[in-house]
Amino acid sequence: MTVTGQDQDKRDKDEARLIRGLEDERASVRLRAALAVGSAPRAGFVAALVERCAVEPEFSVRDMLTWALTRHPVSLTLPALLRELGSQRTQARSQALHTLSKIRDGRAYPAITRALLTDADDEVARSAWRAAVVLVPEGEEPALVAVLVTQLGRGPLETRRSLSRALVALGEVIVPALRAADGAADPEVRAHVLATERLLRDPDSGFEGAVEEAKRVVALGGSGREG
Repeated sequence: MTVTGQDQDKRDKDEARLIRGLEDERASVRLRAALAVGSAPRAGFVAALVERCAVEPEFSVRDMLTWALTRHPVSLTLPALLRELGSQRTQARSQALHTLSKIRDGRAYPAITRALLTDADDEVARSAWRAAVVLVPEGEEPALVAVLVTQLGRGPLETRRSLSRALVALGEVIVPALRAADGAADPEVRAHVLATERLLRDPDSGFEGAVEEAKRVVALGGSGREG
């Protein structure tokens, strides 16, 4: 099918209209624009989607932006997202990591550096943990675990829950590192270790309850382990 100059002009105008929609002050318009972009992917949309991810305040719209990016060829999205990992904007880093975890292309793994896994911003670090666990190549899990355990005891409950879930997703490979971390002087770290071990044994257990129980065990000087 031959594309005439008139057809191309219409396509260009439609593309420009949708890109403007991504920046509309109304969240509902931005959401519809992201849906439309993902439903009819074009190379010209990728840069606009990535840029919007860095500043979009609404979770539902960010989620749709990520979905729209997953609909585009990885050859276009991967380089753009990897560039965002070096951004000074925390949301840019966090959302790029989240999107990479959805695309699931293992070539992104080397870009998830120790600096990202230990980022000072909790949301960036949490996104890095989730992405790393999804993308880590077979055989490199112990090296990843060695970095993740340095974050035990970090932040509020939600951050600790994210770290524990990331560790548990890696399976039994985490056990030696957890046992080593159990000797930490910080009682918060030791409690987090015990809560993570409990989650590994029983993935359906509630993390908050596991943390409270672990804190009681640590306060009493116990290990909380069976046998």
